[in-house]
Amino acid sequence: MTGDPRRAVGYFVHHQGRGHAERAAAIANRLIDCRPVNLFCARSDIFPELDPRIERIAIPSLFEPEGAAPPRLDAMPTPDTLHCAPVGWSTITRAVAAITGWFDDAAPALFVTDVSAELGQLARIASVPHVAVLQHGDRSDPGHMASYAAAAGLLAPYHADLEQPERPHWMQAKTHYAPGVGVDMTALPTRDAARERLSLSQDAEIVLVLAGGGGTGTPTAPLTLGARDDAGAQWFTIGTIASEWHETPPGNLRHMGWVDNPQDWIAAADRIVSSCGNTTVQMVCAAGKPWIVVPEWRYFDEQLRKADALARAGVAAVTPHW
Repeated sequence: MTGDPRRAVGYFVHHQGRGHAERAAAIANRLIDCRPVNLFCARSDIFPELDPRIERIAIPSLFEPEGAAPPRLDAMPTPDTLHCAPVGWSTITRAVAAITGWFDDAAPALFVTDVSAELGQLARIASVPHVAVLQHGDRSDPGHMASYAAAAGLLAPYHADLEQPERPHWMQAKTHYAPGVGVDMTALPTRDAARERLSLSQDAEIVLVLAGGGGTGTPTAPLTLGARDDAGAQWFTIGTIASEWHETPPGNLRHMGWVDNPQDWIAAADRIVSSCGNTTVQMVCAAGKPWIVVPEWRYFDEQLRKADALARAGVAAVTPHW
């Protein structure tokens, strides 16, 4: 990045899941040595450790109202070029005011969105150069394409081999592929070392079910069926799970909840079953484990399209449902 190094970079971070915040933290922690960085987010508790020089600016959620909007305004249809743009939400008004006020005060060098098609278009309207973080999914709608076309560049947090073939050439031409950004897997332990850390048998066959944080949780009922049918292996889950209370789990299935060392569990496993959120994909790809992917519902079929890309690349076996 060229120009006056005193000009800041702004970065909007969506607060669902953890991948957006992990990417933003990794980029901001490197960028802060070059110029000021301001992170805009509705939550502060989703970030890993940040350099103390990075300024976090709390904004209201763009996706959750405070109180009820006037019914007639709330019922106004959304134009094709927008996704989440209800009328009469004071939270959105205040969030946009905070961002555009910062544009005026800071005269920023760049604004990054991870992710919001509306804020990407807002930056272009405000004459601020914008980089959009690119995600998988059916995103050929006018709203996404307007944001991509308006952007100075696109940042794809995945390998080019996992790109969707239908993406137009002009998009791919201005995309920087950054596989692994936000997840440090350089210190991935060996299988034996990981098992020693976790006090797991070196001889056991271990299946790890890796549940992400972007949804309501991986359902445990089908896991009980899997573990019962695979009685010779020890099954563990880490992350968010959702119980239906009647599963009668077998003795070879243990739920560990959220852990601070997912890399150890991934390294210790012989086989992995998971959804395909961004952080999960990066960690499992780095470990190179036999892998079954069960995509979760996300807007724009994000995980379905990502699962298709993983299957095409021969990285994982994919099944569409539990």
